[in-house]
Amino acid sequence: MGGLHELAAFGGQLVSILAVPQNWFVLIGASLLGIVFGALPGLTATLGVGLLATLTYGLGYQTALIALIALYVGAIYGGSYPAILLNIPGTAASAASAMDGYPMSARGEGGKALGLTTTASFIGTLLGMLALAVLSPLIVEVALGFTSYEYFLLALFGILISGTLQSPDLVVKGWIAGVIGMALSVVGRDPLMFYPRYTFGQPALDQGLEVVPVLIGAFAIPQIISTLASRTPLAVTQVRDRVVPALGTLVKNARHIVRSAAIGIGIGAVPGVGEDIAGWVSYGTAKSTSRHPETFGKGEPAGLISAETANNACIGGALIPLVTLGIPGSPPAVMLLGALMLHGLTPGPMLSISNPTFIAELAAIMVLASAAMCLNGLILAKQVVRVLALPAEIFLPVVAVLSVLGSYALGLNVENLYLMLIVGLAAYLLTIMQYPIAPLVIGVILGPMADENLRRALMVGQGSLAGFFERPVSVVLIVATLLLIVAQVPYARRMAGRLARGRSTTTTEARDRP
Repeated sequence: MGGLHELAAFGGQLVSILAVPQNWFVLIGASLLGIVFGALPGLTATLGVGLLATLTYGLGYQTALIALIALYVGAIYGGSYPAILLNIPGTAASAASAMDGYPMSARGEGGKALGLTTTASFIGTLLGMLALAVLSPLIVEVALGFTSYEYFLLALFGILISGTLQSPDLVVKGWIAGVIGMALSVVGRDPLMFYPRYTFGQPALDQGLEVVPVLIGAFAIPQIISTLASRTPLAVTQVRDRVVPALGTLVKNARHIVRSAAIGIGIGAVPGVGEDIAGWVSYGTAKSTSRHPETFGKGEPAGLISAETANNACIGGALIPLVTLGIPGSPPAVMLLGALMLHGLTPGPMLSISNPTFIAELAAIMVLASAAMCLNGLILAKQVVRVLALPAEIFLPVVAVLSVLGSYALGLNVENLYLMLIVGLAAYLLTIMQYPIAPLVIGVILGPMADENLRRALMVGQGSLAGFFERPVSVVLIVATLLLIVAQVPYARRMAGRLARGRSTTTTEARDRP
C-alpha cells in the first residue's frame, strides 16, 4: 500500500504541475538557460543555480524549484556541447565526455555524439530520480532517530569527506578550506545563547553571513576572473549529421547505461563529491570492463554514454542526502540548498513531516526537467551550438552584473555586496594556491549544524563526551571519520599498499601451484 500511495502522490504532483501553463514556460526556459550555462566555457551549473536562486526570491517555492531543477539538469547536460565539438568541457562534469565525444565529432559524427549524449543524460536523470523517490523515504526513517550527537558527527564527516575528495594535491588543503568555511559560519549571534561572536562590534554582522552572497562570491568571482584572464579563442565545429540517436546503439550499450547510472547515484550520495567524479569513475569502469579498451579515447560511443549517464544520474544521487539529511551531495546541490533555505524550506528529515509531498513533488519536477532537457537537446542542438561563438568578454560581464544584483536583492542589503566581493577575492586567492572551494562552501552550510548540535549535546551530557559512544549510529560515524583521517596518513597508505601487494602475490602463487 505504501508504494501505491507514493505512486499516487507522484502522479498527483505531476498532473498539478502540468496543469499550470506558467510552469511549462518556466520549465522549457530554465532548461534552455541551463544548457547555455553548461555550454559556455567559464559558466557552470553551480553558478547558474546560484544566480537563478536570487532571481526566484519573489516566486512561490514550487515555481522556483521547477526553475532551479530544470537549470541544474540542463547545465550538467549542456557542458557536453563544447566537450564534444571543441574538446573544451563546458563544465567539470563533462570532462570525461570529451575523451570520446570529440574524436566522434572530428570524424564527422558530431550530431550522433550529441544525440547519444542527450539520450544518455535523459535516461541517467530518470534513473537518478527513481533512486531519489525510492531511497529517500527509507533514509528519512533512519534520520528521524538522529539526535544532536549524530547530527554533529554527520556534519563533520560531510565536511571532511568533501575536503578529501575535492583536493587537487594535498588532502589537508581541503580540510583547511572546510575549517575556514566553518569559521565563517559561526559569525553572528549564537543560536543557543544569542551572544554575539566574531562581530567585532559591527551591527551588520549580528545576523551572521548570508549564505547566498557567500555562495555566489565563492563560485562566481574566481570563475569570472580566471576565464577572462585566459582569453582562449574558440573555433566552433558545425553539426551537420543527424542528432536523433539510433535505437540499436542504445540497446547495445544498455549494460553501460545501467551500470553508469548506479555509479552516478552512489557517488552523488557522497557529500560534496559531484558529477565530475561520477563521470570519470564511470568512464574508467566502462573502459576497464570493455572487451576492446583500446577503442576508448578514439570515438567509442560506450565511453561517451557511460560518462553522460553517470553525471546526470548523479543529480538524483546528490539530492538524496540533501533532502533527507540537509547535506548537499555536489556543489550545485549546495546552491540548491541555499535556494531552498531562501524560500523557507529547511532540508532534512523534518522536511518530510512539515511537507509530506515534497519528495514526490521533487521527483515529478525531475521527470519534467529531464523531458525538457531532452526536447531542447534534440530539437535545438544545432542552434544552441551557435552560442559557443560568443566571446567570454561579452557574457561574463553580464554574469558579474547578475551576481551583484542577486546579492543585493536579498533584503536590499548593501553589506551583502561587500560580503560577496570579499569572499570572492579570498576564494580566487585560494584557487591560485590550489585550495578547493567546494569544502569551504560546504563548511559554511554545515557549520551551523555542527556548532549548534555539538553544544546542545554537551549541554545534555553536562559536559561529558560519553554520549557520543553510547549510540550505535554515533559510534559508526566516529569510526568512519577516524578511518577517513587515518587513510590519508602517509604511513597508513604505505601499509595499505603493502598489504594489497602481499595479497596479490599470494593469490598469484596459489594460482601457479599445480
